[in-house]
Amino acid sequence: MKPVQTQIEADLQQHFAPAVLQVENESHMHSVPPNSETHFKITLVSEAFAGKRPVQRHQAVYAVLTEQMAGPVHALALHTFTPEEWQNAQVPDSPNCLGGGGK
Repeated sequence: MKPVQTQIEADLQQHFAPAVLQVENESHMHSVPPNSETHFKITLVSEAFAGKRPVQRHQAVYAVLTEQMAGPVHALALHTFTPEEWQNAQVPDSPNCLGGGGK
């Protein structure tokens, strides 16, 4: 079985033919066991996003990653752009984890 990050990268490459694809495992920033693959930050630049609102872009990514979202992946931080938008884009740093285990 492929690592989750490798499968995410392969699925996004296949479906979006991206000009830029960055998949970062940010699980270490959260309250999960070491070496987890549960939280990812994805920067995806594709012509497929032309004319689509941000919500539509995110829905398209989630549709491709249905299997991962039903299994090991808990959260995705999605940053989706067209190649034209990418020229002036700034991808924000992810915020620190606030926990999730309650107080």
